[in-house]
Amino acid sequence: MDFKQHSTQISNVLVIGCGGAGLRASIEIKQAGLDVRILGKRPRTDAHTVLAAGGINAAFGNLDKKDSWKQHFIDTYQEGYCIGNPSKIEIMSKESPLLVKELDVWGANFAKLQNGDLDQRFFGAHKFRRTCYSGDFTGLSILRTLLKKADELKIPIFDSQYVTELLIKDKICFGAMSFNLSSCERTVHLADAVILCTGGHTRIWKKSSSRKNENTGDGYFLGLKAGCELIDMEMVQFHPSGMLFPEEIEGTLVTEAVRGEGGKLINNQGERFMRRYDSERMELSTRDRIAIANYTEIIEGRGTKNGGVFLDISHKSKEFIVEKIPNIYRQFLELQMLDISKSPMEVAPTAHYSMGGLLVKPEDLSTSVKGLFAAGEVSGGLHGANRLGGNSLAEIIIFGKRAGVASVNYSRNLKQQVRSNEIIYLAHDNINKFIKNGNELVRPLQHELRLIMWKYCGVIKNEELLSEGLKKIKEIKIRSKDLDVRIDEYNCEDLVLAFDLQSSLMSAEATIISALERKESRGAHQRNDFPKIQALCEFNIVVKLNKNRILEISKVPLKPLNQNIQEILKDSTLEENIKNKLLE
Repeated sequence: MDFKQHSTQISNVLVIGCGGAGLRASIEIKQAGLDVRILGKRPRTDAHTVLAAGGINAAFGNLDKKDSWKQHFIDTYQEGYCIGNPSKIEIMSKESPLLVKELDVWGANFAKLQNGDLDQRFFGAHKFRRTCYSGDFTGLSILRTLLKKADELKIPIFDSQYVTELLIKDKICFGAMSFNLSSCERTVHLADAVILCTGGHTRIWKKSSSRKNENTGDGYFLGLKAGCELIDMEMVQFHPSGMLFPEEIEGTLVTEAVRGEGGKLINNQGERFMRRYDSERMELSTRDRIAIANYTEIIEGRGTKNGGVFLDISHKSKEFIVEKIPNIYRQFLELQMLDISKSPMEVAPTAHYSMGGLLVKPEDLSTSVKGLFAAGEVSGGLHGANRLGGNSLAEIIIFGKRAGVASVNYSRNLKQQVRSNEIIYLAHDNINKFIKNGNELVRPLQHELRLIMWKYCGVIKNEELLSEGLKKIKEIKIRSKDLDVRIDEYNCEDLVLAFDLQSSLMSAEATIISALERKESRGAHQRNDFPKIQALCEFNIVVKLNKNRILEISKVPLKPLNQNIQEILKDSTLEENIKNKLLE
């Protein structure tokens, strides 16, 4: 095999990631009349978007007339503990109703009220019912809708491609290098602009709602190597409810829709324990509080024999359960032979969502590298220290579209196209260096890393744990230099795993050094050596690679709120709530 050989493809815009954000960006680009190509490593019908089951937020006020984009803003900003980017939150809150309605017109088939308006359910920490839904398979419904639209527009999707490198010259992105997952054939994709829509890094924890070979932090690593910064990497959301068994599906998500439709959390003493943690909102509290509550019940001995707590919706009728959460009903029947209309589920916290990510401008999703944009979970800034359920699907649609618009404008205004054979040859070299006989296999190292992240950087952290975890990660980095990676024209799985491990190690290190730097407990970031939220910690943590390829961190103070946002908050109880959080 010639290890410098490649084919070449050219488009105006290259989109990396075939989930909701990537598809929505591509639709916008194609409708503007430009050529766009989508690359994905998973089958296009099974992108990570399908796991977002419970719903998508939009302040229609169809059931609660007092709801508004301003209240959606307040809920998101406040429950993100005020370190989310207010401009990004405002954009999402304002634009979600129009784009959710557009999705429904395109065929998403959201649940309807008798008058034809979209039905809306409660999700945790939302003041009003604003979560639109398709049963408990909303993400799948949205993905199918976007795929249908992309097919109508004849957008080419190549969903067996692994992107190893962004092509960068003089801080300008002009494409990417990829190889085919089956044949190992390499392709250089030349483009005026590139949009990263690659998801997060939650698969690097032992208990994770992400599936095998996805969410390994590859988008973060691509961005870091290109010269981008990461923000808020310490903010990793542990969903309160993941399945416990069988072992091969440990961490699989049990959607928040179960609690939204009346599910109760109960410990081994039969106690509905959320009364101790949030007596007002109970099971509709924020994800961070419920995850901490579940974790505390388990470690203090009030958990189930399998190391979880009970989530019970059996007080509802079977007909109600099958109508409202049909996938969860089938999921437990198929995986555990458990009828949840008769018996409670056992659940425990699971690594679920990366709230940090690439640092982008809220208005156009541009990074610090010209021609490079990022949308969806791979980008940071929206969720702050805690993500509200239903905001992730709104995020991918709204900011996917905005990234598409921005890339179109960038391409049309480009006066000359950057190209560099030298950079392309370097991208080949960065693949070739992995192909060698070695003494370490990738899968065992991946497994070790997942155990390390769960034990030393889990739901509750402290300096001793984090420091030990960081030490162990650096030991794996050393061992990973001696990987055994063999490929032929029919199999390049070793190569895929080697790149996944490299991305995961860098993402894990960025997460731990950020968690060490934030010496407080705020939202999803909980440290038992700094158990309170600190007013002096109102900053974002930014990570980048220095010239020596070593991660550096800096603390960036929060920018003052603009006048418009100050007026919104003045009319709410936000200031009082923040003060209460500081005093907790």
